[in-house]
Amino acid sequence: MRALFSFGLAIVLAGSAWAKSLPPPGPDQPLVAARMENPALSARTIVERATAQAGGESWRRPATLYLEGYATFYAPDGTPLINESHRMWRVYPEFKPQAHNADGKVRIESRRDGKVVTFLAFDGSRTYGPDGVLPPSAADKQWAENFGFGVIRFALDQGFSLARQPDDLVDGQPVYRIEVTDPTGAKTLFGISRADYAVLSVGFATPRGWHERIYSNFYQKPGLSWVQPGRIRLYYNGVKQNEIVWRDFKLNEAMPDGLFTGP
Repeated sequence: MRALFSFGLAIVLAGSAWAKSLPPPGPDQPLVAARMENPALSARTIVERATAQAGGESWRRPATLYLEGYATFYAPDGTPLINESHRMWRVYPEFKPQAHNADGKVRIESRRDGKVVTFLAFDGSRTYGPDGVLPPSAADKQWAENFGFGVIRFALDQGFSLARQPDDLVDGQPVYRIEVTDPTGAKTLFGISRADYAVLSVGFATPRGWHERIYSNFYQKPGLSWVQPGRIRLYYNGVKQNEIVWRDFKLNEAMPDGLFTGP
């Protein structure tokens, strides 16, 4: 019996010594996500640095933004459907009381084989689909699934609150997790790069479930203080739904009101 006990103790001690010889978890290992890095760094400071990295005041309070590129949507069986043209026109609001409600003006249009397969527009009061004005209930559901990222532009304003959540990884990159709560209590979770403060992800609850977007391939244009993600991947409940590649953008150019009505 003593021999067996001594043998078991030797294994335990050897295992303990082996574990102690291992290097501590590095920044690319999941164990780091269980604790906070730089706990003295406040959520507000992190958002301030993210704002400066993205373009400063011109990014925080843009007037308009036009985006064009292409998109891949996935059928329920996972079949990819390529939309060779995907565009968005956006007129930004001066304030944002609710993170996931429609505001300002927006038009989203996607074409496959030359035909419009996705159309959604908001003129500031009414929402339009391919067949005309949508009833309020359907419109609210549509926009609850589309609006979310923009709340970070207002996160430093009065009435919004910020909190740090456990750090994590996005595409293997360590991020600070920042929770933004708007004046109505709606919460939005952002992943902000620990390396350069780029906003790499956003997540929030929608009628379809938990929605998350992953941002990458950032680029800029000469003379503009604006950092644009060139690739966006969109997920619902962990399942990839579509992916957008933005090839070009135009900032603060005039947009006629007629853009934001019917197709």
